[in-house]
Parts: sequence; C-alpha cells; structure tokens
Amino acid sequence: YLIIDMPPGTGDEAMSIVQLIPKADGVVIVTTPQDVALLDSRKSITFAAQVKIPIIGLVENMSGFVCPHCGKTTDIFKSGGGEDTAKAMNVQFLGRVPIEPEVVVSGDSGMPIVLKNPDSHSAKAFKSIVSKIVKTVEKK
Repeated sequence: YLIIDMPPGTGDEAMSIVQLIPKADGVVIVTTPQDVALLDSRKSITFAAQVKIPIIGLVENMSGFVCPHCGKTTDIFKSGGGEDTAKAMNVQFLGRVPIEPEVVVSGDSGMPIVLKNPDSHSAKAFKSIVSKIVKTVEKK
C-alpha cells in the first residue's frame, strides 16, 4: 500500500496525485467532527467521484479525548459528524480515532501505538479501520 497524506481540500496536490496515479485503488478521506472540516471532506468526496477514484471510506479523527487518568472519553470537537457525512454521501464509514496522549508519546519514541499499547482505544480504532480498508480494496 502507498499512503499519501495530503492537506485538506481539493487543491493542486490532489490533482497532481490523480494525474500521477490515475488507477489508484481508492481514497480514504480523513476528517474531524467540526462542521468546517466536514465541508472540506464533502468537497474531497465529490472531487474523488468526479475524477473516478473509488472512495474507500471516511475516517473521523480527533473523535473524543480519552483521559489518561480515568479513561473517560470527552467529545471536545463533537463526535459523529464523520459518520453522518458518510451516510449522507453514501460512503463507507471506516471508524473514529480518539485523541489519546499516549499516541503522541509512543510516536515520538518511534513506536506506533498499535505496537506499544495494542489495547488502547486508538490502537483498536486503527486496527479496525485498517481491516475495513484492506477488505474493501481486496474485494476489487
């Protein structure tokens, strides 16, 4: 898999990628739950459809903050906007990834959270999302 992380929107970067890789297996749109971010996500979904790149699905990032002390999740930036957008645009919802301080610490140490703490909320979310992406791509 080649994963290209791009800035939000449908600017020059997206157009260049489409021209360089016209037969890509698909695109995964990542959003946060805020209304402004969801507008960009909708534009990206529409863009992908127009250039005939399959849309694998949508991920809601920063979907709640997991307190490292009590484990409770607080919806700082709202929650559910990604799933609602996916449903409204007839796109597969791949899952939610919470904000978890341990993700930063493990990443800074060079150890991804899925290896350092596979039972964390974020690691479980990543594993579930990747599983859905692989299943979707392999169906094609």
